[in-house]
Amino acid sequence: MPTPEVTADLVRDLLRDQHPDLAGLPIREVAGGWGNQMWRLGDELAVRMQRMDPTPQLQLKERRWLPVLAPRLPLPVPAPVRFGEPSERFPKHWTVMTWVPGEPLDHGTISRGAHAADTLADFLRALHVEAPADAPIAADRGAHPRDCTGGFEEFFKAVALDSLADDVRAVRDDAVAARAWEGPPVWVHGDLHPANVVVSEGTLSGIVDFGDLFAGDPAWDLAAAWVLLPTGTAARFFESYARADEAAIRRARGLAATKSLFLILMGQNGDQGLPGGKPHWGPAGRAALERVLRGL
Repeated sequence: MPTPEVTADLVRDLLRDQHPDLAGLPIREVAGGWGNQMWRLGDELAVRMQRMDPTPQLQLKERRWLPVLAPRLPLPVPAPVRFGEPSERFPKHWTVMTWVPGEPLDHGTISRGAHAADTLADFLRALHVEAPADAPIAADRGAHPRDCTGGFEEFFKAVALDSLADDVRAVRDDAVAARAWEGPPVWVHGDLHPANVVVSEGTLSGIVDFGDLFAGDPAWDLAAAWVLLPTGTAARFFESYARADEAAIRRARGLAATKSLFLILMGQNGDQGLPGGKPHWGPAGRAALERVLRGL
C-alpha cells in the first residue's frame, strides 16, 4: 500500500479513528524532520509520523525505552503517551508524544556556553549508565572508530576540505589509534547534532529524537562537546562530565570530525537542491569542524 501524503486532515482522521479524545486539539506541522514528520498537537503534545524510515523499529524503540529513561534524565525529553498503529488510512506507525519546548539548535544559538556545557554534561552523566542486557545494539554505530570507517571515508571524499584535509585525517587517525572502551555498554543517545537538541534562553533546554538509542561506547555522545557547544567550552564540558579518560576524548574527537563532515555534506546537498539536503546545516558543520581542529 503506498504511503499517503501526511496532512493535518490525515493526522486528525487518524486521531479520530484511534484516539478520539485527542482529535479536537489544534494540529500544525513542525518544519524539519527526515525519518519522521512531526505535528504539534495542542500545546503539550506532538504526533510523530513515520516517513522516510523504512521500518518502524526506531519508533518502537522509543516507545519501549523512553518511559524507562525519561524519569531519571535532568532535561525534558519526548515521552510516548499514545500509540498509533498501521491502518488503511496510513500503513505505518505513529506515536503521540510529549512536546519538548524550545527552538532546535540548528535554528537557534547558545549564548551561555558554560551553562550549556554543564547542562550537557549533567544530562550525559545521567544517561550514561550501564544498560540492561536487552538494550538495543546499533548496527551502524556504537563501535570503536576503527570499526566504523565507511561513513568517515564517504563524507571525507564528498566534502571540499582544501587545506584542512590533512588536519581532519590526523584527528581521525588519532581516534582510530585510541584505546577502546573497556567498561560495560552504557545508554547512548547516538545522534546528538544541532537538529536533535533544543535551546531556550541561550542554553540547552531539551533533547529529542531517541530513535538511534543504543547500548555502547559513550564517546559517541561525548562528540557533542564539539558538535553542539560553542568554541572554547569543550574543556569545561569534559571537566564537568568527569568520566572521560584521554582515550575516550580522543575517540570522541574523531567521531565529532565525522559528524561535522556529515553536517557539511547535508548542507552541500541542500545547496544543490538534493532530497533531504539541509542548507543551514553547512555552516553549523563548518563551525563544528573548526572546533574539532582546535581541540580542547
